[in-house]
Amino acid sequence: MKKLRLLLFPFTVLYGFGVVVRNWLYDAGAYASVKFNLPVIVVGNLDVGGAGKSPMTEYLVRLLRSTGRIATLSRGYGRNTKGFLTAERNSTASGIGDEPAQFKQKFPDITVAVCEKRVEGIKQLENDHDVIILDDAFQHRALTPGLSLLLFDFNRICDNKLMLPTGNLREPFIGRYRADIWVVSKCPINLSTEQQQEVLRVLKPLNYQQTYFTAIDYLPLQTINKLAAGPMPDAQTTVFLLTGIANAQPLLQYIKQFTSNVIHHSYPDHHQYSSKNIGKLAADFSNYNSSKKVIITTEKDAQRLHDPSLMAILNELPIRILPIGIKFLLGGGEQFNKQINNYVREYTTHN
Repeated sequence: MKKLRLLLFPFTVLYGFGVVVRNWLYDAGAYASVKFNLPVIVVGNLDVGGAGKSPMTEYLVRLLRSTGRIATLSRGYGRNTKGFLTAERNSTASGIGDEPAQFKQKFPDITVAVCEKRVEGIKQLENDHDVIILDDAFQHRALTPGLSLLLFDFNRICDNKLMLPTGNLREPFIGRYRADIWVVSKCPINLSTEQQQEVLRVLKPLNYQQTYFTAIDYLPLQTINKLAAGPMPDAQTTVFLLTGIANAQPLLQYIKQFTSNVIHHSYPDHHQYSSKNIGKLAADFSNYNSSKKVIITTEKDAQRLHDPSLMAILNELPIRILPIGIKFLLGGGEQFNKQINNYVREYTTHN
């Protein structure tokens, strides 16, 4: 795979040149970028793959929902629809995307919208909302956010800084300086001072860029119907892990703290599960000779399992969902909350 990526280096140069020119045209004002008259918060990252944008979006919703009418706006990746849509309680991942479907299930009282063109989406929302949070829109330069949060996966800080397709970056690493706030996600819970300093040495934040460190907060297991499902499996239990996410390694490592018996059914990010996929999982589970076994998946994956043809298979299986949140380290949570709340309050008061 590495050799193949090296062969694609000429395409990296071409892609990188195109992105640099595009960003320069926006910075120079040659391309229009719209700023709105209400608090607009963008959550994003530089590379492809999961850096924890959805848990951060959920954190912001919980933090700000008491300040007024909240809306989230996403592209709706993987949906089979087009244009602007708002989610209903019964909306599915195929209709609005897995992450927006997850947001709506967890926060039924807020507006969850999807639109490929974020500027058009905000225009549809601005008159009826007080704050709009955009999930994965850092590269959407047609929009000028009021506040931008850029996430970095701690485990990939020292990866090469090449752009696609040789590397993993969507834009040059220097693009990080457009962000107002940096969040280093998926840190070890016992992050040391030396690790913190090494991250800052690589990232080199400017004086105005506050940098926060967070860890994954694994929450109690649930059934697919969101009911409590008891403790994590013990060492005698075999776990069938089903994932279609960008990076399942942190989840895999977490489960292996409880049991080393893990059989991983791994698929690409946003994978639309088929009856064949779930039938294979069910067959492997049934044929495995163990009296203690369970299936675990993520909240994001669970949104793509609600197809009736898949549920007919899964209803016969002990499937558990492992939700996640984020936990601020080094006492940064209070300062982060204050910074976000101050932005919303001052922007609203000023306008």
